[in-house]
Amino acid sequence: MIHKGSCHCGQVAFEVEGEPTQVMDCNCSICARKGALLWFVPRDRLRLLTPQANLATYTFGKGAIQHRFCPKCGIHPFGEGTDPSGKRMAAINVRCLEDFDFSGLPVKHFDGRSL
Repeated sequence: MIHKGSCHCGQVAFEVEGEPTQVMDCNCSICARKGALLWFVPRDRLRLLTPQANLATYTFGKGAIQHRFCPKCGIHPFGEGTDPSGKRMAAINVRCLEDFDFSGLPVKHFDGRSL
């Protein structure tokens, strides 16, 4: 299944292929403040519908994750990085998906604050 998503103003829009079976709630310093619920997919399943130039990027700490956000409205629809085996991944903020009810999905709590 293909899900469409975007930031609040629409300057950043994307499609992602797959079906979430759970989401992750991370308590690291940025995720806790964003309130994101993350669904991890291989990066090739994420397709931007708007130009890459519409995105801004924030990194911190070791710089392993590129937190992508809209510079106009400030919403963080996804992040990019690699898994422990080196595979490119995307962390989709399911709160940014259109017409998607994530309320029934199990939430895995991740202690990112301890990393």
